[in-house]
Amino acid sequence: MKSDKSRSFKQWDVFMFPFSIEKRHPAIIISNDETCQNDDIEEVNVLLCTSAKVNRPQKLTEVMVDEADGLDWKTMVRCDKVHLLSKSQFDDKKGNVTTERRHLIARKIVEIFRLPIHRT
Repeated sequence: MKSDKSRSFKQWDVFMFPFSIEKRHPAIIISNDETCQNDDIEEVNVLLCTSAKVNRPQKLTEVMVDEADGLDWKTMVRCDKVHLLSKSQFDDKKGNVTTERRHLIARKIVEIFRLPIHRT
């Protein structure tokens, strides 16, 4: 496993992470690039991804990602819980979330947390 000092992290990158309960799963980084690339900040915000190989229906709190985003198969992003994780524990980089799915994930987070949207 590489040290976080030799690795570049960016918003929307997909890395594998050894979650304590869920074990090793993909994680999508949602912290901004300034946080990701600041060596003085040891943690980033991520969303857990879980396998959907059994082709179960998508839950209301999830967005589907797949091979286009660097995953090996259809995977569900859990948008209802943000994890704060140590940069030093990430291992294999899988890919980067597509622009279309970034919008879907962002909208789902706004919806789930009932965040107000300022419209001008």
